Amino acid sequence: MQTFWPGINDGTKFVLSKTRKKSDWKNSVFLISVAEIKKLKKSKGSDLQVWGSSKLIHLLLKNDLVDELRLKIHPLTLGKGKKLFENNAIPATFTLTESSVTTTGVIMANYKRAGKVKTGTVGA
Repeated sequence: MQTFWPGINDGTKFVLSKTRKKSDWKNSVFLISVAEIKKLKKSKGSDLQVWGSSKLIHLLLKNDLVDELRLKIHPLTLGKGKKLFENNAIPATFTLTESSVTTTGVIMANYKRAGKVKTGTVGA
């Protein structure tokens, strides 16, 4: 079976889990704490990316460990669902670095961390 994401098995995958200790997925490294994530983030190497884990995103936002957001905003509402930004996220500002809109109306927006939050009025 050919994968839709070539190279995924070549790269290192970091897994945060309190229960799992191993995986059949090649190049998987298990982490058990925020301290281990902080240590990994300070190390040299490629950027760390999160694909599809809202719980992990909440943990990273709560611990001020997010440097960049790459969002895909779809033009639909589903009623109830998971929230990306929960009440426990540390206040932070981000600057839009790139954006585009697909022919189906999906907004793709990339934001980089921009420092401390400045309060005031919109557009000020």
